Amino acid sequence: MSELKNMNVGITGMTCSACSTRIEKVLNKMEGVEANVNLAMEKANVRYDEHLVDPEHIKTRIEKLGYGVQKERVELDIQGMTCSACSSRIQKVLNKTDGVGQATVNLATEAGVVEYDPEKLSVEDIIGKVKKLGYEAVTKQDREEQKEQKEEELSKKKRKLWLSAILSLPLLYTMFAHLPWDIGVPVPDLLMNPWFQFILATPVQFYIGASFYNGAYRALSNKSANMDVLVALGTSAAYFYSVVEAIRWKLNPEIMPELYFETSAVLITLILVGKLFEALAKGRTTAALTKLLNLQAKEATVIREGKEEEIPVDQVQVGDEILVKPGEKIPVDGSILSGKTSVDESMITGESIPVEKQAGEPVIGATLNKNGTIRMEAERVGKDTALSGIVKIVEEAQGSKAPIQRTADTISGIFVPIVVGIAVVTFLIWYIFVAPGELPPALEAAIAVLVIACPCALGLATPTSIMVGTGKGAEQGILFKGGEYLEGTHRLTTILLDKTGTVTKGKPEVTDFVAVNGQEKELLAKVVAAENPSEHPLAEAIVQYGDSQGVQVEGTTDFEAIPGYGIKAAIDGKRIDIGTRKLMDREKITWEDYEEVISGLEEEGKTAMYIAVEGQLEGYIAVADTVKETSKQAIRHLKDLGLQVFMVTGDNKRTAEAIASQVGIDGVFAEVLPEEKAEKVKELQKQGQKVAMVGDGINDAPSLATADIGIAIGTGSDVAIETADITLVGGDLAHLSKAIGLSRKTMQNIRQNLFWALAYNTAGIPVAAIGLLAPWVAGAAMAFSSVSVVTNSLRLKRAKI
Repeated sequence: MSELKNMNVGITGMTCSACSTRIEKVLNKMEGVEANVNLAMEKANVRYDEHLVDPEHIKTRIEKLGYGVQKERVELDIQGMTCSACSSRIQKVLNKTDGVGQATVNLATEAGVVEYDPEKLSVEDIIGKVKKLGYEAVTKQDREEQKEQKEEELSKKKRKLWLSAILSLPLLYTMFAHLPWDIGVPVPDLLMNPWFQFILATPVQFYIGASFYNGAYRALSNKSANMDVLVALGTSAAYFYSVVEAIRWKLNPEIMPELYFETSAVLITLILVGKLFEALAKGRTTAALTKLLNLQAKEATVIREGKEEEIPVDQVQVGDEILVKPGEKIPVDGSILSGKTSVDESMITGESIPVEKQAGEPVIGATLNKNGTIRMEAERVGKDTALSGIVKIVEEAQGSKAPIQRTADTISGIFVPIVVGIAVVTFLIWYIFVAPGELPPALEAAIAVLVIACPCALGLATPTSIMVGTGKGAEQGILFKGGEYLEGTHRLTTILLDKTGTVTKGKPEVTDFVAVNGQEKELLAKVVAAENPSEHPLAEAIVQYGDSQGVQVEGTTDFEAIPGYGIKAAIDGKRIDIGTRKLMDREKITWEDYEEVISGLEEEGKTAMYIAVEGQLEGYIAVADTVKETSKQAIRHLKDLGLQVFMVTGDNKRTAEAIASQVGIDGVFAEVLPEEKAEKVKELQKQGQKVAMVGDGINDAPSLATADIGIAIGTGSDVAIETADITLVGGDLAHLSKAIGLSRKTMQNIRQNLFWALAYNTAGIPVAAIGLLAPWVAGAAMAFSSVSVVTNSLRLKRAKI
């Protein structure tokens, strides 16, 4: 074997050592590969022989196992895009670049996100590609710097608009002289002088309109066409025809020149008006994100060396003790050291009722401390806080593309060349057939066609709705990881709910404990000792029960958790088994004598477990997990939306059906092992259903990944945020129907935008072609079509979900 090359691969989706072991085993079976997979670091160190295996093949093998391969990611601010043809062109070129996994470019946010292989290219290479296409690109800037730049750009647009308006207004006034009837408005001879009009129109055409020429040059030099091409063609035709007419008049003052200086100047001015309104409206689409950013507390009172000290929140360090008084915002994520209070978490979770908090309980940064003074310990600060995680997800979702946008991008890509062709045909028809030999009417019709057809509205139709929709979701405690998930959610037909922690509170309590031989204290001590190493919610309930009974925990050895069955352990050299009938059968332990009692407990919705010591049944213990107050109403809302609702759980059938009947769920999959949950999802998908799996995002990772949409019930700081397609931050199942309702309304909004953008162009082109639309009217209509699309998207803010 030749010298091996080294490669580190980031891996997502691993939930336990079985995952890392499986990946490692499969990779090491590949010829010329030596791999070591680290679960904690979520990375694989791979040494490979480049003559025997391609690194891409190694990554593909990992993905085929059902795990994700992390790529380096860079966010770019891109300047110079004017319509969807620009963003589509940049995205297309980047996606064809060797080493780029996926690139998305968003016209509305003027940003791009590129996943790339750092072994093949660098960030500088990516930026170079964008610059070569004629656009400016820099890595994502600091928010304050970005805000300042946006404000400066807006001021620049306003200054140019004012100058353009001042120079264009006298030219607009001259239109009164061209009206077919006399309205009695005096038009000074100076305004009708061709050279005076030339002096007014030239700065508008070449200084204020320079951006259109630059954009057109960039597009044409890269063998594509965009909005700038149409504007540059239309206004240049009007301007240069007027220049020729002015020269003819100079050579022969007897002729009456046909001037169109006002057409080119007024067109550019109206387009600038539209662009300014569009920029202002686009700024409002990110209002939800700005609102989230403003939630953060600005200062924190830390206790250092026994003294209270007010410091900026970005200087708080992990481990700091913080004093939070009534009415103050909790500055960072952490847990309460002392004191009691109620916390308004509505700004993060969407829950309107304040939550009671005491020592030992977690608190989330940016939430409001209502009525008690508390001392807390900082555990997550800066970019690690729940709020920062939420902001990151909303930013990424707003910058992502929904699949429906691909249709709009495809249309935009071919639209401009077709329009140029229609304009040429229109000119020829007018010049040859409609008004033979007359250049002015042919030119007017062709210019009107070019201007009316600009595809700006088409490019904004989808991203603006996605931006508003994801922002509104974040305000409600619903986090969509990307535009594709916001779109995909509206197609769902079936909801599969995990029981524990989703339908129920996930904090069960021991309700029954019986020792067959009457020695309850001794048996309970063994049970608590056996369950103590487990992290399962049922085990935690048993340990807490033991603590309340004053049980002394004994030493445990050989602990083994068997998913779907129970646990095995050794206490003082004696084997103890705690679990379901399946565990008893597996260990050949007789349990039938207590079947009636256990069945009765299960019918009450309790989870009952057998206890065996040294192969002999010694007792049983029952634990009940109470249903969340909102679950029943939430499931009724889902049914009202026309969705089928199923519940899946590892619990026995009786317990599962008892819980299901309480909340109105008809279909139940019981006694399902964690690895079998994904199979249940596949079964429903094979029936033609679009399935959402709703779980905690960690134990249910395989089924979340298999489902069409994976939805995590979390607290905002949960790992679920990273693994699920959608996270319901507050943990309230009622938010699920809101998420589906929001998706449906957003898609309805997008379809409205696309319809009107396409209908506007489709209807406008023939009207312009037959000469019923003056070029300046076409310019005004085109400019405000974009504004109307963005304004329609903003209606989502007021939508009830």
